[in-house]
Amino acid sequence: MHYDRIKNLREDNDLTQQQVADKLFITRSAYSNYENGSRAFPIEILCGLADIYGTSVDYLIGRTNVKKPYPKN
Repeated sequence: MHYDRIKNLREDNDLTQQQVADKLFITRSAYSNYENGSRAFPIEILCGLADIYGTSVDYLIGRTNVKKPYPKN
């Protein structure tokens, strides 16, 4: 389920897999594997995606439907 959410966020922001992969300093192939569910997202990648999209990791993984990120300490 969260794989669709992450893909939808990427598409809603008019980004390609390559552009997101570049922001995360990984290959497009690695990102594609994460997005299609072939590999689990490491926490570092989830945190990076939350920063890119201005949301929380909980939103990315489907634990909440609130997009607003948590306040940073």
